[in-house]
Amino acid sequence: MPSPASVFRVFLTRWRSYKYRFVPWVALNLARNRRTLRHVPAGCRDKVIADAEVCSSLVAFFQHLFTSDITKQKELLSLLPSSTRAMYPAPDASHQQQCLQATLSANDIMYKSLGFSIDRQPSSLDAAGTGVFVSRGFVPKGALVSMYPGAVYQNYEPIFFQSIGNPFIFRCLDGILIDGNDKGISKSVYRSCSRRDQLGPLKMCDCTWLTSIPHNPLGVGQYVNNCSNERAANVCYQEFDVPDSFPVELRQYIPNVRYAHDVEGPLRCVVLVALRDIHCGEELFSNYFTLVQ
Repeated sequence: MPSPASVFRVFLTRWRSYKYRFVPWVALNLARNRRTLRHVPAGCRDKVIADAEVCSSLVAFFQHLFTSDITKQKELLSLLPSSTRAMYPAPDASHQQQCLQATLSANDIMYKSLGFSIDRQPSSLDAAGTGVFVSRGFVPKGALVSMYPGAVYQNYEPIFFQSIGNPFIFRCLDGILIDGNDKGISKSVYRSCSRRDQLGPLKMCDCTWLTSIPHNPLGVGQYVNNCSNERAANVCYQEFDVPDSFPVELRQYIPNVRYAHDVEGPLRCVVLVALRDIHCGEELFSNYFTLVQ
């Protein structure tokens, strides 16, 4: 049986990691941690880059992922209009091209198309658990760096059991919640909702962010740690509603799914955007607490 001292040490370690996601603690410590508070003049103006730019960045990157996996997309391509099929190489490409594509990982494709790649590694902050680092290349200011994955809940939908001991619930300005936990009940709920929305070979979301090797390497935003007085934020969250015009064949890379299938309107996503140039080896830090004035 573990001693009380060892139990307390385990609790203290977990608390040090969790406290930056516990809103009451953050609110009570704002006076001592002013640098960790982000001010925006109004919710409608909380945009670092335009939604059109976010959308075009996602489409361009997802098209690279889709093309690199074209041999496995044959059934899906057969269901798409000829104008859409013409945008991609034929699935029966040369053997040499197929071999080249097979050797490229998702992170390789990310580096080749975006000029940088990111990875989950132990955080440089004490007791902060896992963090996200720029592993290769260079991130320019204003670039889309990551996405916050998870099931999307309206503010009236049940999330009590999923929220117990869950440090990965993101609250949008309008009360919409995104559960980015890749374990436990949250994981089961996400997988269930993804299977519900799938239409034959057409997947409406990405489930691989629940694994250690996501097909969309952007989908690790829930592991970006909070900034501190010593480490200023270099990325910030930005809400993005996926438009109806978003290519249907690329929705399989979006790491978000609605909890309820009958919710009208666009799917809510949250992306992380670079506030400054970020160099290889740097850890990404965001602001967990945003004050809308």
